[in-house]
Amino acid sequence: MPNPPIGFAPGISLSVASRIGEAALAKGRELNLAPLTVVVLDQAAQPKLLLREDGASLLRPEIATGKAFGAMALGFGGRELARRSAKMPGFMNAFSDLCGGRAVPVPGGVLVRDAQGTVLGAVGISGDASDKDEVCAVAGIEAVGLVADTGDPE
Repeated sequence: MPNPPIGFAPGISLSVASRIGEAALAKGRELNLAPLTVVVLDQAAQPKLLLREDGASLLRPEIATGKAFGAMALGFGGRELARRSAKMPGFMNAFSDLCGGRAVPVPGGVLVRDAQGTVLGAVGISGDASDKDEVCAVAGIEAVGLVADTGDPE
């Protein structure tokens, strides 16, 4: 039996997740946003990184995680999740029940893809308006040369 186990896709490394988080927070400071919380999930939707700025309010880690988790759970960025939530509330209610209420279907949850389109993980940011949170997530992802999928058509 190999140790460590083999065959698991690496997704986002800790080093890349850290660089995404730092670049996202830097964008937030550049835009003078409210204190942000950044969560990076790996390809299995497991936490890779959580950065919470001083002054971020109580539930920001859970909201940021929910934005990223929702994107990973359905394979769409937060903008598409928000559209589907508005058009199909029954489905989104069932989805919320199925995932134990962990998904937050609004902008600010962004899938991380490689150049070939493979999903490597997701970034969720919370702290300011969702649109502004999303701008920071995109900036963090693009800073490391990966592709941000917000759920908007190309």
